[in-house]
Amino acid sequence: MLPTLRRKLEALAERRDELERLLADPEVIGDADRFRRFSREFSQLEPVAVALGSEAAARQDLATAEAMRSDPELRELADEEIAAAHARLQQLEAELLAHLIPRDPRDEGDLYLEVRAGTGGDEAAIFAGDLFRMYARYAEKQGWKVEIESANPGEHGGFKEVIARVEGRGAYSQLKFESGTHRVQRVPETESQGRIHTSAATVAIIPVEADEVPVDISPADLRVDTFRSSGAGGQHVNKTDSAIRITHLPTGTVVESQTERSQHANRDKAMKRLRAMLADAQAAKAAAAQAASRKLQVGSGDRSQRVRTYNFPQGRITDHRVEGLTLYDLPNVMTGDLEALVARLQQEHRADELAQLTSAD
Repeated sequence: MLPTLRRKLEALAERRDELERLLADPEVIGDADRFRRFSREFSQLEPVAVALGSEAAARQDLATAEAMRSDPELRELADEEIAAAHARLQQLEAELLAHLIPRDPRDEGDLYLEVRAGTGGDEAAIFAGDLFRMYARYAEKQGWKVEIESANPGEHGGFKEVIARVEGRGAYSQLKFESGTHRVQRVPETESQGRIHTSAATVAIIPVEADEVPVDISPADLRVDTFRSSGAGGQHVNKTDSAIRITHLPTGTVVESQTERSQHANRDKAMKRLRAMLADAQAAKAAAAQAASRKLQVGSGDRSQRVRTYNFPQGRITDHRVEGLTLYDLPNVMTGDLEALVARLQQEHRADELAQLTSAD
């Protein structure tokens, strides 16, 4: 391991020790916000201290085994112990390097899921509906909550556009690589001659604004319009102008909310989503400038990038960002079994981050 990386790890361990002292300070204990913030940071740094302790123990085991080699009767056992210690040290080095990967403060938070039909007419809308159900079922398996905030159904099923909020710990960390264009190859139900059609839908994963990355919005930059709701709401629908449309004038970003019965509630929902979209745009701009060479640019803003193809005749799903990432398990994936894809994309992301980390030092 490079000396600069070693020093970074030691600095993290020192910060962990400092936090342990602070958490025992009565002044900090009496300040709920500071105590909560320090506790969260301490829990994030504790694994670093544990890994460094394990590494020190493994080095001691290695030194003991090497000393045993001078005894002919113990040399064979010593060689086994040396090999085991080297393997353990290699494993611990990878673990320690992983702790140096910058933490995304948004990872543990919620997200907005936006799915829109692309090229392909009615079939694209049907596919957009299939994608939304895939994510909703995956979220259900994770114990997350999914709440549709707006939806524009397709004429023959599915959605022209559907926007939902997904709430659950770690939701963004697991779905943040889904943004982009998803392509489907299959025979549509409306196809009378059995020809395979290619359609597409776009997915956007937008993290809910994190405490660490606040976005300031000037009221002077907003245009707020009211209109009559057309969604759920029983007798209330179409009788009052409770729906809200907010336009952020500097960027042209437009958000709407009409699922609540009052203007106040709809405005609150719309503002939360607007803040998330603006924060995501800022993060995407910074990420594009710093990591143009990476394969998995989280929140790159480029929704036109083709990220995945779903081939129904062959039961095949291929992610185009990772070499060799092809699964012949399409029926199960479409019912929400995304674990294999999510794990591989996270692994690839960690490899990219480690490569950037080591090349920078």
